[in-house]
Amino acid sequence: MTPFVLVALVLLAFLCGSLPFSVWIGRLFLHEDIRTYGDGNPGAANAFRTGNKLVGVISLLLDISKAAFPVGLAYFTLGVRGLPMFLVATAPLLGHVFSPFLGFKGGKGIATLFGAWIGLTLWQASLPAVIGAVLGIVFFTPPVWSVLLGMAGILLVLAAWLPEPLFLAVWVAQVILMAWTHRNDLQKGIHFRPWISTFITRLKG
Repeated sequence: MTPFVLVALVLLAFLCGSLPFSVWIGRLFLHEDIRTYGDGNPGAANAFRTGNKLVGVISLLLDISKAAFPVGLAYFTLGVRGLPMFLVATAPLLGHVFSPFLGFKGGKGIATLFGAWIGLTLWQASLPAVIGAVLGIVFFTPPVWSVLLGMAGILLVLAAWLPEPLFLAVWVAQVILMAWTHRNDLQKGIHFRPWISTFITRLKG
């Protein structure tokens, strides 16, 4: 692969990731900025917080696709591997977190991260990520712990079935970015959902 093609792929992946679909969809359908909701981030989570499920679903699918497309194109169609593929696979998440369309500010990148694993492994790593995230949502707060459980699900699959250095390097880079974008939530510690605490209290009683 020539340096020109590699640079073009990385830039394409970064550009795709930087597209603030949630903000644009909110303005198109709701005529308002979704960043006025929730934690103020331009991501699919705040699109759902508007109360319009259609806006939330469209935003979520687009945020997933904007990473799955360039990563899958490079990995499966063009056969990119090694360091070049690492750069392509991490570029969409960097684009989402530091979007030039939003003054190099962006969202927390959960859907985009998920899309990158679809592009790399189809369902093999993305499905365990969803399972881990759902368990985190059900049992723990704040939301960052659902992200970390999803990442733990990915790591389990990588260790057991997909022990490729490329995948592990992408995973480490994503964990670092997730820790940074969720740094405020991490400082709050981990807590059980109220229903878990109530259930434990009843068991003790």
